[in-house]
Amino acid sequence: MSTASAAVTATAVVDGGAPPMLVRTRQELDVALAGLPGPRRFVPTMGALHAGHAALLERAGPGAVLSVFVNPLQFGAGEDLDRYPRTLEEDLKVAAAQRVSVVYAPNVEEMYPGGAPRITIRAGVLGEQYEGAARPGHFDGMLTVVAKLFAQVRPDVAYFGQKDAQQLALVRAMVADLDLGVRIEEVSTVREPDGLARSSRNRYLDPEQRQAALTIAAALRTRDRDAARAVLAAEPRLAVDYCDLVDPASFAPTEGPYGRLVIAAYAGTTRLIDNLLLDPDHTQEI
Repeated sequence: MSTASAAVTATAVVDGGAPPMLVRTRQELDVALAGLPGPRRFVPTMGALHAGHAALLERAGPGAVLSVFVNPLQFGAGEDLDRYPRTLEEDLKVAAAQRVSVVYAPNVEEMYPGGAPRITIRAGVLGEQYEGAARPGHFDGMLTVVAKLFAQVRPDVAYFGQKDAQQLALVRAMVADLDLGVRIEEVSTVREPDGLARSSRNRYLDPEQRQAALTIAAALRTRDRDAARAVLAAEPRLAVDYCDLVDPASFAPTEGPYGRLVIAAYAGTTRLIDNLLLDPDHTQEI
């Protein structure tokens, strides 16, 4: 089979959307990208797409490139790599509805031929606090795969969600420090009608845990670190890891009044994160 014919399209067509081209290898990706007009717009994901991902794709616009890859490097011992949802068939339907041109879905062997890479990117101090402290090595793995995806897709602009604020800050720092030449666009957090931030991990919550998780949004609505901590402390079904006000770029703690209010907590065994940007010109709403 030729490379061109191997780059087959997805079979699903949803709501009249044209099926995206599904490619599995670097060689197929190069063929698919050669036919795309510029500028090249890219949304990297681990799949299990939900409304938050759809918002990224909507912001990117028709003709974007989407990657779906569950990256083992960013999962630590005892984390949920094996149970992380893999829903490529449904993801292709979302991609079709958002008029994505190319879906790049490599397997682990394609992304890391020969096993774990010998050279990786270290997140440094920015990646060792908050989420990085709770999940050692997580951001090293995330930055390594994002750098590889940038090298493979060669985007002009890439889109990341505001919910993963520390990840966003780290990707921006990597692009700036390593002169990668990719513009990083931030897309607002998508929420359920009751305020819960959309996440692939929300599906792990039972009804009681989901009700407890709403306390996170309630804490953010106080727009004050100490008040948020008090709201969280009053919910015994949540195990709070941190609630702090940080500089949005460096994630260094700040006394405010402005900054990013960040929260991480466990509902059962499911780790949930959320944040709210407080600045003099604009305050997010929940």
